[in-house]
Amino acid sequence: MPKAVVVHATGGPEALEFGEVEARTPGAGELLVDVAAAGVNFIDTYHREGRYPLPLPFGVGLEGAGRVAAVGPDVTGFAVGDRVAWAHAPGSYAEQAIVPAAAAVPVPEAVSDDTAAALMLQGMTAHYLVASTYPVQEGDAVLIHAAAGGVGLLLVQLAKARGARVIATVSTEAKEALAREAGADEVIRYDQVEFAPVVRELTDGKGVAAVYDGVGASTFDGSLASLRVRGYLVLFGASSGAVPPVDPQRLNQAGAVYLTRPSLGAYTATREELEWRARELFAAVESGDLNVRIGGRYPLADARRAHEDLEGRRTTGKLLLLP
Repeated sequence: MPKAVVVHATGGPEALEFGEVEARTPGAGELLVDVAAAGVNFIDTYHREGRYPLPLPFGVGLEGAGRVAAVGPDVTGFAVGDRVAWAHAPGSYAEQAIVPAAAAVPVPEAVSDDTAAALMLQGMTAHYLVASTYPVQEGDAVLIHAAAGGVGLLLVQLAKARGARVIATVSTEAKEALAREAGADEVIRYDQVEFAPVVRELTDGKGVAAVYDGVGASTFDGSLASLRVRGYLVLFGASSGAVPPVDPQRLNQAGAVYLTRPSLGAYTATREELEWRARELFAAVESGDLNVRIGGRYPLADARRAHEDLEGRRTTGKLLLLP
C-alpha cells in the first residue's frame, strides 16, 4: 500500500501522521501520479493547524511533480509516463497522488522533478504578483519582504527582470547575502531596524510603488507606511499571523493606496492562464534567467521536521519532501 502524510486532528507539527493509505484509482478528469517530489508551503501549515479548515481526516500538501501512473476517464492531453507538475492537488505529501488533469502541466525534459515541484506554487505566485496583481514597470521601486524565502527569492528575480529597483527585507546576515545574490538592490535587516523609515529614505521620501508582503501581522503597518501615493499593498500571506481587520480610512490616510489579498487560484482560473504562467517560468529556468533555490530536502516520513524548520524561520528557498 502507498504511504502518505495525513492529519486526523489539527494542531502542531505532531499532527502530521505518516503511514499507509488506501490505494486510489483516478476518476473522471484525474491522473494518478507517482510523486517524485512534493513542495512544502506555508499554506500546508495553515491547513494542518486548522487556520484554513478542511474536513478531517485529510492528506496534506498541494504541490508536487512526478510521472503519470494511470489516466482516468475523460482525460485528454496526458498519457502514462508523462512528467507533470501541479500547484493544487490536495494530498500531495504522498508516494502517489490524485491530480486533477486541469491542474497539471507538462514538465520540459530540461527541468528536473525537484525544480518543477519547487517552482509550481511559489513560482506561479511570484509570477502573478509581479505580472498581474501589481504589474511591475521599468523603474518602479518595490519592497519585498522575506526576500530569502521560497517566494521571496523568485520575486526578487522576476521583479528585477521587469526592470524594478528592489528593496528587500531579511532577518539574518546569511539571508541578506542570498537576497543580494538574487539581485536585490538594497537589503534591510528588519530584525535590527524599522524598515519603513529606511524605505522612505531610500526613495527620497516618496515610498515604493508596491509592497509584496507574505509576512502579515508583524509587517503590515510598516508596509502601509512604505507606499507611495496610490501604491499597492499586496498581502499574499501571513507567516507571522493574520492581519487584524483594517479601517478603509487608513488606506486614504496612507495616500489613497490600494490593499489587495490575492490568491493563486484567482490568477490561474483558466487553463490558458495556468499554462501561460508555467510556460514562462519553465522557459526562464531553461534559459538560466531564473534560479530556483532548494533550501532543504526531507524524506517524506520527516514532514514534521520540515514544518518545524519552516515555521521556525530556519530555512531559505524551497523545502521539498521526497517519497
